[in-house]
Amino acid sequence: MKLYFAPDTCSLSPHIVLRELGLPFELVRVDNKTKKLLNGGDYLAINPNGYVAALELDNGAVLTEGPAIVQFLADLKPEGGLAPPNGTFARARLQEWLNFITSEIHAGSSPLFNVAIPEAVKAIFKERLLRRLDHAESTLAAQSYLMGDRFGIADAYLFTVLRWMKFFSIDLEHWPSIASFVEHIGSRPTVRAALEAEGSSLAP
Repeated sequence: MKLYFAPDTCSLSPHIVLRELGLPFELVRVDNKTKKLLNGGDYLAINPNGYVAALELDNGAVLTEGPAIVQFLADLKPEGGLAPPNGTFARARLQEWLNFITSEIHAGSSPLFNVAIPEAVKAIFKERLLRRLDHAESTLAAQSYLMGDRFGIADAYLFTVLRWMKFFSIDLEHWPSIASFVEHIGSRPTVRAALEAEGSSLAP
């Protein structure tokens, strides 16, 4: 398999999952600005949407969208315990968390990266984002991980997007359980290995 990635983006999440499961894969770096690969290839030929991550299977099939990729990977090796079985209530709960992270934190952060948006407008988006962090805080105050007492794919995704808060001068220490979560996940050997392999500009 090939994982197309760019440093400090949401592709970190499936990268972590691949390492957690011990699955064989090749990292292929994408220039997010030019949409070119290091070998000069055109990333748009892989994913016409232009964003990472994309997972290319050995048969040539390509899967995009982080939540879909991490669930696919978890199901390749269910004994890894990173996702509940399909068809269970717990799996629906997992999908609930993945959708929340995607729509409320990941997408909620996107406008804050846009330099063309006026600061007054960004403040509105930022306030909404802070309320979503309150929701994650209340969950993590009661349990170590989003799904309970065991690390899973939703945690890899949440960790990935929470690291972006540094770009917006949002201090996660305001949410003690979130801050502890980020520190704990960042100390996992697989996470540190993924960050090092990607050449991340952010501290774990």
